[in-house]
Amino acid sequence: MSQAEATKARILHAATVEFAAHGIAGARVDRIAKAASANKNLIYVYFCNKDGLFDAVFDAHLGRGLDMVPFTPDDLPEYAGRLFDHFQEHPEVLRLATWHRLERGTAVAEPTRNEKLASLEAVRKDREGTADFAPATLLTLVLAIASAWSPTNAASMPAANDLASSPAECRNAIVEAVRRLL
Repeated sequence: MSQAEATKARILHAATVEFAAHGIAGARVDRIAKAASANKNLIYVYFCNKDGLFDAVFDAHLGRGLDMVPFTPDDLPEYAGRLFDHFQEHPEVLRLATWHRLERGTAVAEPTRNEKLASLEAVRKDREGTADFAPATLLTLVLAIASAWSPTNAASMPAANDLASSPAECRNAIVEAVRRLL
């Protein structure tokens, strides 16, 4: 890896932490540069501006990052479980998606969404007794269930006197909920 590539990687890592914590408006380029041990001007050279940097971070985590979770339209319960695992290992993913939705006012446009919808439609046509949801609705429900215990989901926070479920219990509940949905 060249020095320029290493610097760019440090900037992207520092920007991920900054944007996940503070959003686009609250993020500070000075803090990103300091955390990355990089010259602030390099951020502008590599990414043009703070929005360009956010887009690069967002693409890395939501575009390419979610490709790390194989989509299995014929086994949506396990797909939801793997998404939950991914969100547990990478909590910044849902935080970045939330900041995107809040500050840009648009839903996250996942690059492979149309492929996933076509796969779901094919599975629905091939199987009798599958859920009668439109593919877009079904995918939305699966994603919502998989992210149910995200810190960005106010409904997931336990009441003051409730005990929090373990990650394994949460995962099992997610897989079972999607299984029942189908």
